[in-house]
Amino acid sequence: MNLTRFNILVPILLATLSSLSGCKNFPLYGNADETHTETPNTLISETLNASKSVIVEPILPPPTETPSVSSLEAVTFWEDLTAEFQLDLTIENKRLLTQRKWYAAHPAYIKRVVNRSRPYIYYIYQQAKQRGIPAELVLLPIVESAFDPFAYSHGRASGIWQFIPGTAKAYGLKQTWWYDGRRDVKASTDAAFEYLTRLNKQFDGDWLLALAAYNSGGGTVRKAVRYNKKRGLATDFWSLKLPKETQAYVPKLLAISQIFNDPSTYNITLPEIKNQAVVAVVDTESQIDIAQAALLADMSIESMYTHNPGFNRWATDPDGPHQLLVPIEKANNFAVALASLPKQERVSWSRYKIKSGDSLILIAKRNRTTPALLKDINHLKSNRIIAGKTLLIPSAAQHNNAYKLSLEQRMKAKASRKIKGKRKEHHYVQPGESFWKIAKQYNVNTRSLAKWNGMAPTDPLITGKKLTLWVAQSNMVAAQRGQIRKVNYKARNGDSYARIADKFNVSVKQIQRWNKINLARYLQPGELLTLYVDITNAP
Repeated sequence: MNLTRFNILVPILLATLSSLSGCKNFPLYGNADETHTETPNTLISETLNASKSVIVEPILPPPTETPSVSSLEAVTFWEDLTAEFQLDLTIENKRLLTQRKWYAAHPAYIKRVVNRSRPYIYYIYQQAKQRGIPAELVLLPIVESAFDPFAYSHGRASGIWQFIPGTAKAYGLKQTWWYDGRRDVKASTDAAFEYLTRLNKQFDGDWLLALAAYNSGGGTVRKAVRYNKKRGLATDFWSLKLPKETQAYVPKLLAISQIFNDPSTYNITLPEIKNQAVVAVVDTESQIDIAQAALLADMSIESMYTHNPGFNRWATDPDGPHQLLVPIEKANNFAVALASLPKQERVSWSRYKIKSGDSLILIAKRNRTTPALLKDINHLKSNRIIAGKTLLIPSAAQHNNAYKLSLEQRMKAKASRKIKGKRKEHHYVQPGESFWKIAKQYNVNTRSLAKWNGMAPTDPLITGKKLTLWVAQSNMVAAQRGQIRKVNYKARNGDSYARIADKFNVSVKQIQRWNKINLARYLQPGELLTLYVDITNAP
């Protein structure tokens, strides 16, 4: 990107903060709702340091021609974007016309999607321009996800570019319990453009075939091309026999591009998008609680998540990326506040008493953190720990409900949405069960069952996982047969694993698997066991 550079340093007023450490901010994304006075494409690159004085000085490359103020004001984002269009938008056929009619008849949808794209679309455009690829591809997330960074499809695709896990991994998108790079707009945009460029080369520069391959897979398109070649038929996109979804996919992008290229013809008014970067990336250098980051940046927790949708949980990933997006006008204050906050105070900590048999690696794994972080915060020189001692473990600063856009809370919200005429039920997954088997038991649709739980039908099911179902009253009697409930059983004097298994009509091996216990160890009175019991056969 050709970015205007500014050195923005900490004000003299903050010079007494001797504990400040360096942080760098890099503006990346375009257009937020807030207005600001920063110069377009600002790059905040100077290390923030309280000992330095204020410098707000543009460092610009020598201009070959100085544009007038009036000419600068005349160029809107949409004019800039459409000037870089490269695809043939003069094509007219039935498939394209069908899609164009739909979009033209739904101006509210276009407005909603464009508004949703505000924090991201400028960055995406700049990346497309830098790579020299058609600017129409900037609009592809409208087709893929309606620019919803939290979108998750029945095919296990996620993010605005709808990457499936395998392709995401192939293009370097990290996926952990803490973080999903498919929803990180910067990372996924880079990966999507790399993937599309590669597909374009595979299909000899034909962007329509590349787009078809992005949707249905390169193998599917190559097979269709070979089929037509063998029969002496044309091998352009419009002539190929492709899946129905793909046959509509490419026309959708072309139809959207036609409308955005000439909105007045279709009685569409595009929301204004500022032609400049309005979001900056701040290096955090370590894990930080999302609520703490929002407080330091003077943002709501929800806004921090929408700017950083890649983070799944209450905090950033302890292994990185150690970066957060914030509105550009908040970046410097956030960086200063962050630099003055010691790393050990960026997440809250709870005390854990080490038990016999514990290891640092096991404790770290159980708490979704790293041994290195536990060693650092607990001042340990090695991985050796002693039973009876205590360790500080990272924990959320606020109640789970405060993190409304975390993965867990989004799934809860989706599962709790009421469906008229249906009753909410819960099912605990048993060994060997699948979405298909459970859906059949309750007489519900497999895709609906997965959707109610924020999953895809092909996602693996973990034994003991609690699923939400919305079941018609007429199906309840059939569903009750063989219905499983989670039971917490408190061991009594004289109990044994075999006796409990017999009592609840389960096996000892199941009790062992559900509770991850060593059967050689004696069962203690008062010990809590988790059981999954058929309520029709329960004692």
